[in-house]
Amino acid sequence: MSDLARQTQPLGRRPALLLVDLSCGFTDPESPLGCECDTVIDANLALLDAFRERGLPVFFTTVVYDTPDQAPVFRRRLPALNLLARGSRQVDIDPRLRPAAGETLVEKQYASAFFGTDLLPRLREAGADSLVVTGLTTSGCVRATAVDGLQHDFPVKVVREAVGDRNHQAHEANLHDLHAKYADVISLAELLADLDSPR
Repeated sequence: MSDLARQTQPLGRRPALLLVDLSCGFTDPESPLGCECDTVIDANLALLDAFRERGLPVFFTTVVYDTPDQAPVFRRRLPALNLLARGSRQVDIDPRLRPAAGETLVEKQYASAFFGTDLLPRLREAGADSLVVTGLTTSGCVRATAVDGLQHDFPVKVVREAVGDRNHQAHEANLHDLHAKYADVISLAELLADLDSPR
């Protein structure tokens, strides 16, 4: 059965870059949560440069737990999440992508960057009218965040080179599904060109 007909949603005048869970727990291939993602880091560096040069808003997320009663079912389902305790290196943003002054770090306990956080009012305060979602992992927190972005009425772009997953098949299947229903999955070159096009 074929996908439904869909229409590309253009970036707004003030897109926000949302880097999902590019913390050491996910970018370190030695971590149970991590994967080899050097090319994902490189793509995110290019996006960071582009957004910073244009004065556009940038948001980072990290999963962090303070107490055992935070997200207990999620953590029982995936015990490796217990590594993401406050004070652990695992919750720090990868030093190659460290947030600049004035950029927001959103702490979360669940998959979506919107669920149980103040991301939505922060986006509105920043004047964001569309989202570019990147990070780790495609089948988990990236997907959940992109879907919730749409559900909050933001046009969403997912940059193919700037997302990754431990499972390549899951990565490709979720990119297909995101593009079919929730977001425009585009290349890094397309996104950078889009930033320079008049809107």
